[in-house]
Amino acid sequence: MVTAASRRRQGALLVDWLFVVCGLALLVAGGEGLVRGASGLAALAKVSPAVIGLTVVAAGTSMPEFVVSLQAAVEGSPGLAVGNVVGSNLFNLAAILGLTALVRPLAILGNTVRLEWPVLVVAVCLLHLLARDGSVDRMEGALLFAAMVVFTAYVVWIGRQEQPAAAESVVTASFGQRGARAAALNLGAVGVGVALLAFGSTALVRGATAVASGLGVSETVIGLTIVAAGTSTPELVTSLMAARRGQDDLAVSNVVGSSIFNVLGILGSTALIAPLPVPEVILTRDHPWMIGVCLLLFPLMKSDLRISRIEGAFLVAIYAVYLSVLLRASL
Repeated sequence: MVTAASRRRQGALLVDWLFVVCGLALLVAGGEGLVRGASGLAALAKVSPAVIGLTVVAAGTSMPEFVVSLQAAVEGSPGLAVGNVVGSNLFNLAAILGLTALVRPLAILGNTVRLEWPVLVVAVCLLHLLARDGSVDRMEGALLFAAMVVFTAYVVWIGRQEQPAAAESVVTASFGQRGARAAALNLGAVGVGVALLAFGSTALVRGATAVASGLGVSETVIGLTIVAAGTSTPELVTSLMAARRGQDDLAVSNVVGSSIFNVLGILGSTALIAPLPVPEVILTRDHPWMIGVCLLLFPLMKSDLRISRIEGAFLVAIYAVYLSVLLRASL
């Protein structure tokens, strides 16, 4: 006999699954709009899509991480901000790059190896050094944020110097328009894409967390898996969409740029609001994993300047091992 309580639980579960489905749909639509608008802005501004990926797209797809970290700092749980960033970066660099390469092998531009990868390694190592005393204070947050501003300005300057001729031929540059109207349309596509990604990731995390809770999964496991992956779903969808459209440089720079933005921009700005305590377990267990994955990317990207499907599978396997370590520690 079906009781009223069981019907309510079934109804709640149905609503939770609707959040998951709607969240995924919003993420797909947002990723398409963001990639289309960003590619157009790159062409109109006469910079490479990689530059837009390292700046506009990276910041846009990192909005869920920023919201989570900011809320954690304001609500008196700043330690959550550090775990969110470290977990998201591991998901970005291992799972997202790996899954994207499995769908389509990724060509790597020279600047990714010469500039973006070294900045990423310096950023994660700097974070580890600053956090060794158990916190990231306001002065250290200001240093991280200032480094993000300098890096962004340098990337834009380098991109304007290159002025790729191929940018003018990007079909998505203007939605069939030119001039100010084209710029407005592409900016609108980026804005709508970012908004859809933010709403989609929020809905996905809410629905998936509720479904997992209903299935009896502990909150610790939910936080280590669903929330970390959920706030990174914009990067995943955007990179997959970019790779599908043949924008390998945008797919890779989005992931690398988001990881840099997470460390320098998000943790820097959050520490300016409230000093961030760093749990010892993050320093001793998770930071070494993040640094190790960053270092591993160099030989993978340097070999033939591409990430093959086999290398993509290797990255996914590494993330699976890391996840198993987390789950064993939490049980």
